[in-house]
Amino acid sequence: MTAATSGSSAAEKPLAGRVALVTGASRGIGRAAALELAQAGAHIIALARTVGALEELDDSIQSLGGTATLVPVDVKDFDALDRLGLSIFQRWGKLDALLANAGVLGTMTPLAHLDQKRWDEVIAVNVTANWRLVRSLDPLLRASDAGRAVFVTSGAAHRFRAFWGAYAISKAALEALALTYASETQTTPVRVSLVNPGPLRTRMRATAMPGEDPQTLRTPEELAPHLVRLLSPAWTQTGIIYDFPQDKVLWPQPPAPRPAASAS
Repeated sequence: MTAATSGSSAAEKPLAGRVALVTGASRGIGRAAALELAQAGAHIIALARTVGALEELDDSIQSLGGTATLVPVDVKDFDALDRLGLSIFQRWGKLDALLANAGVLGTMTPLAHLDQKRWDEVIAVNVTANWRLVRSLDPLLRASDAGRAVFVTSGAAHRFRAFWGAYAISKAALEALALTYASETQTTPVRVSLVNPGPLRTRMRATAMPGEDPQTLRTPEELAPHLVRLLSPAWTQTGIIYDFPQDKVLWPQPPAPRPAASAS
């Protein structure tokens, strides 16, 4: 890990003194959230694959008076995620906030046509990497006075649309992972949330919907303040989904039986 610092004081900011890890931090939702968290006073551990994009993020964080630690790594490098947890422990002894944002869309194709390599990548990035993060970072989140973890899901996990199979399946699995983790940490200082961003002006959305006018979509910067709220000590709910399109907190529900047809 390479550190970058700024001389500005964040003493009066709501997340001052807190450490926040953001995956997929180089662009889109991750970048917007990292900047918003830094502006709120958190020290950002920014994880992404691209060194140049991380350095650009760091420049922007410093311009806000914030500080960052840059971690250029692919989340599919699971051993690196284990080392990350050790490095955070050695430097800070805790982790206050985790935004598990990194994700891939995969190939839009019928399940029967899906290539094994693409399937494996989607599951590795969207599911397994997040489990490995939980495994590596759980003791650090529990060591915080108010550990917060937010996982980025998608409405695709519930719509079962044709050709979205690998992505939808991975996000449904991610929701099960996050909600299980919420149950396991209910009596600890850790609070776990899921976020459904809805359609935003991101590269992934443009890939999935190439004919869509991006100017009709909301931006990651509009979502970012809500992520800061969910990652703040003041947020006390756990095991919920924050739905950005509706601006509502949703409580996961089991499938309901179809209503019986009324007698005619």
